[in-house]
Amino acid sequence: MPPTPSSAPPAHPVDPLFLALPTHRLADAALDRARRLGVSHADFRLERVRSASWRLRDAKLAGSADSVQLGFAVRVLLDGAWGFAAGVELTEQAAAEVAEQAVAVARLSARISAAAGGGDRVELAAEPVHRDAVWVSSYRINPFEVPDAEKTALLADWSAALLAADGVSHVTATLLTVQENKFYADTAGTVTTQQRIRLNPELEALSVDERTGAFESMRTVAPPAGRGWEYLLGEGWDWADELGRIPGYLAEKVKAPSVEPGRYDLVIDPTNLWLTIHESIGHATELDRALGYEAAYAGTSFATFDQLGTLKYGSELMHVTGDRTAEHGLATIGYDDEGVATQSWDLIRDGILTGYQLDRGMAHLKDLGRSNGCAFADSPAHVPVQRMANVSLQPTIDGPDTEGLFEGVENGLYIVGDRSWSIDMQRYNFQFTGQRAYAIKNGQLAGQVKDFAYQATTTDFWGSMTAVGGPQTYLLGGAFNCGKAQPGQVAAVSHGCPSALFQQVNVLNTQQEAGH
Repeated sequence: MPPTPSSAPPAHPVDPLFLALPTHRLADAALDRARRLGVSHADFRLERVRSASWRLRDAKLAGSADSVQLGFAVRVLLDGAWGFAAGVELTEQAAAEVAEQAVAVARLSARISAAAGGGDRVELAAEPVHRDAVWVSSYRINPFEVPDAEKTALLADWSAALLAADGVSHVTATLLTVQENKFYADTAGTVTTQQRIRLNPELEALSVDERTGAFESMRTVAPPAGRGWEYLLGEGWDWADELGRIPGYLAEKVKAPSVEPGRYDLVIDPTNLWLTIHESIGHATELDRALGYEAAYAGTSFATFDQLGTLKYGSELMHVTGDRTAEHGLATIGYDDEGVATQSWDLIRDGILTGYQLDRGMAHLKDLGRSNGCAFADSPAHVPVQRMANVSLQPTIDGPDTEGLFEGVENGLYIVGDRSWSIDMQRYNFQFTGQRAYAIKNGQLAGQVKDFAYQATTTDFWGSMTAVGGPQTYLLGGAFNCGKAQPGQVAAVSHGCPSALFQQVNVLNTQQEAGH
């Protein structure tokens, strides 16, 4: 039985400003009107999303923003077709009128579908009712309760320390913070109230050759996280250590030789590998892409449904899970936007494709049982779509540390930190680079190289994985800006992984390739 969110009381109360909103009255008005109009299902969602950002250039504040988005949405299912409408006026009359608009859209959609031959009627996989459930993400200090001056001062101090180092010409510092409150209710009786906190700090140092204009940069590899302000105080990441090392990393990169193209054994750090997981596994195992229902933002998926249970995705060491419950995960929630209690499940086991990311409609369409909680909308103005969970490569229980993976590598690269990426419309052919790469010679690091990118097909790359690091190498990376759908939506998502060894992967010299 998949795990469901804990019934234990949350460590923090839900924001009283959100609780003061007329959530239940609006939901009752909208759902009652939808029922009277004959829908088979209706759900109501009210959201308050507060986002704040700071940007510093050379230790001086260059810009900041603080905004709140507040509104509600009604989604209905009528005659096998969805209808959706949204509003911002928080009155019972407005809620009922928005429900009427959603029903009108559903009726029109049903007529269009019937005229086109019927198509697939939307039906929802069953889900237990969750009454008056409350979930709050795991954090200690809400960043919105920390004075802005304190945030700016910390970023300025860090920036000034980097600027004082030899060889650093400029420093950029950014901080993004989000508090997301969401109320959900549906005609089955599920009612949930949730609060999520997340933040994304980042610093980048730039070295510029005044004579030639040539430049190199080095950015922190600290991941964004579902944490609070305590993260910037050193809880979960050693900022002093990383910031102290960046000038040295940058100076070495400036002088580093350009990589020789060819085939290398790659030891890939989790600070880089998370993005390869995101692009080649995370999006490829979204069932709507695999079925061809979704093709925006780099297409569909090579991992088509007819290959479920048979596709050899990678080596037998490959165990990848989808997870909406990981502590501090950016995609971690208690209940999704269809009232589904979240869980963890296998996507790839022993190298074989064994599962997909599902919402209730997709789960019923392919007779896959219960949804695994992957319906999400990024704002009250958008309809929920199937969105990515925290998709993670599991470590080997008794696996080596990262240095242990170097052993036996005669000619290789150790790649750290994400940078640019490219992948085709089926999530199959890709090319990735990173913040920095070190040559590995006879099991030992032998200094940085630059102008590198590794290139492969998804199955060849994961098939070349011959060793997976232990739990001590595991890190939860991720991004704030995963895009999907039209109109476009943006979601935050984490990807955990250990360090891993891949044999004989093609490495390009990006400077040479740029001249082609």
